Amino acid sequence: MFIISPIQGNLIPRGTEREPSDAELLAVEAEMPLVLAEVEHLDAYITLLDRVPSEIDMQRLRRTNNRVLAVRRDLANAAARRPAGGAA
Repeated sequence: MFIISPIQGNLIPRGTEREPSDAELLAVEAEMPLVLAEVEHLDAYITLLDRVPSEIDMQRLRRTNNRVLAVRRDLANAAARRPAGGAA
C-alpha cells in the first residue's frame, strides 16, 4: 500500500468524498432485487454442473430464470416511469 500512496494523491483530489452519495446508495438499493435474483439463478445453475439434472432441478432453473427476467422487467418499467433529467 505504501507504493500506491504517492500516486493516489495525484489521482484522487483532496477533499473529495470517498464514500458513496445518497443517490448512489439508492441506486444500489433499487437494483438489489435483481442482484439477489441473479445470485439465486447462479446458485441453481451451479447445482446442475456437478450432477445429472432431474426434472425438479430444471424446474428450479426455469423458475429462477423467470424471476430474473421479471425483476429486470420491473426495473426497466420503473426507470421508464421516472421523469428524465432528474426532475422530481
